[in-house]
Amino acid sequence: MSNGVTYELRDGVARIVLDDGKVNVMSTALLGAIGAAFDRAETEAEIVVLRSARPGIFSAGFDLKVFASGDAAKSLDMVRAGAELALRLMSFPHPTIGVMEGHAYPMGTFLLLACDVRLGARGPHRMGLNEVAIGIAPPSFAIELARSRVNPAWLSRTATLGEMYEPEQALTAGFLDHLVAPEAIEGSLGEIIAGLRAIHKPSHATAKKRLRQPAIDAMRAAIERELTMAAYEASSRARKAVAMPT
Repeated sequence: MSNGVTYELRDGVARIVLDDGKVNVMSTALLGAIGAAFDRAETEAEIVVLRSARPGIFSAGFDLKVFASGDAAKSLDMVRAGAELALRLMSFPHPTIGVMEGHAYPMGTFLLLACDVRLGARGPHRMGLNEVAIGIAPPSFAIELARSRVNPAWLSRTATLGEMYEPEQALTAGFLDHLVAPEAIEGSLGEIIAGLRAIHKPSHATAKKRLRQPAIDAMRAAIERELTMAAYEASSRARKAVAMPT
């Protein structure tokens, strides 16, 4: 596949790997390519693994230059693409595994949160919702997604204070399910895949929908309420004040 995404199907497992040659910025193009990979996986795979090939980084999140440009239409297209992809993963019919081996800034964190199993590697990297630290309020779809997976006290701190968490903290907070040494990732991933092969897939899909329906409904309502041109135009002045990293 193109646009920074590779796809491999082996023994019923679709491996969707992010590699844009830099830091996997979640542009509209990259989000579209990830979505296309999940389209393919839905028809031909039993289990899906989402991970990055870039050393030390899962994703740098949304493209901050688009926000800082003040182009409401481009910002809206990008954020809505990310929201729809995260929402899709929340109800994806096959088991999904997200692998974090490097930094996962907000949109990267959103995709990991939407996976059924989150496997992390120990190391000096962080994940979370740091939007307020750079002049953006976290979108409501993301807060609703995080509310369904993250322990309340930790969610409050990351969403309102912009705290980012290293793997040990992320495990405690609920961002991750499993944490292992970097050299143990492949073995642990193999064990998780073996366990997922044993579950009854139709029952998995039904249980996922029943469990997550309130969060899915809340995310859909947030998307329709906030991710409109009118809402973006109303807040474009604030977005021009985004603090770009130095």
